[in-house]
Amino acid sequence: MKRSREDVSLEVRALKLGSKARELRQKNQYTLQDVAAKTGLSKPFLSQIENDHVVPPVATLLRLARAFNVTLAHFFQDETGHDKVAVTRRTERVRVERRPHHRKGETNYVYEALDTKKTNKQMEPFLVEFPVQETSEMVFVSHDGEEFLHVLQGELEFRSIDRVEVLKAGDSIYFESDLSHSFRCIGEKKAKAIVVVWSK
Repeated sequence: MKRSREDVSLEVRALKLGSKARELRQKNQYTLQDVAAKTGLSKPFLSQIENDHVVPPVATLLRLARAFNVTLAHFFQDETGHDKVAVTRRTERVRVERRPHHRKGETNYVYEALDTKKTNKQMEPFLVEFPVQETSEMVFVSHDGEEFLHVLQGELEFRSIDRVEVLKAGDSIYFESDLSHSFRCIGEKKAKAIVVVWSK
């Protein structure tokens, strides 16, 4: 069943990505211009994030986390706690989608944070779905840290400046994510993968 823009917007608000970004900016007494200068993101784009008009891709959240001196996990935590073990049930996960009509240059994928409870963690695990995509639609990103991806279904193409790898179900890739990189689904159906991001 196709999901409406309103459904997507409700899920984004449930995760409070925009309000968390605004709260961090205000707590640090930054203007939108200050955050733009620190992240390289435009003021209009930052405003759209804060108002839940766009869903920021993970690479953008990493830039914001660095600017505000918090971990990526801050954006996905439901509550603060110091348990050494955190369990996130399937029904507790929040699925975050790009809006139905994404603009050229926006990353087009769906992601779910697989842990929303553990604080002070070094890794951030996601379940990511990649739609079928043309090479011309690929958006390259880079960020500090390392990344691991394991393909669950479908076929993915990984591209960097000087390397192309085709990954099938059961294949994995581990790379330093300051390398400009992009993924696209090259099969007939969407691909699904577990992605673990570690940010320095």
